[in-house]
Amino acid sequence: MTISETRQEGMIQLDIEGRVDTNTSPQLQQSILQAFQKGTTVVLNMEKVEYVSSAGLRALLIGQKTANSKGGSMKLVHVGEAVMEVFTLTGFADMLTIE
Repeated sequence: MTISETRQEGMIQLDIEGRVDTNTSPQLQQSILQAFQKGTTVVLNMEKVEYVSSAGLRALLIGQKTANSKGGSMKLVHVGEAVMEVFTLTGFADMLTIE
């Protein structure tokens, strides 16, 4: 998995590519938490994510809880069909802001 960061007017966008699984979810979690140290709005571009495991869901949940505690926001954009199906089946589609 690779993550690249872009900053625009108080917003941090993380472009994520690859699989978010047990091996890579700590990297995603760390990137999300670091982004919230730099700004209050974090956008996760999931366009090139083909798989999210339960460990990846946990990292996203921690990111959402961090956003809530800081009065900020985290949203996911360009979520693919396979990943969206995982979010829907697990109930995460209702917990996360997905556009």
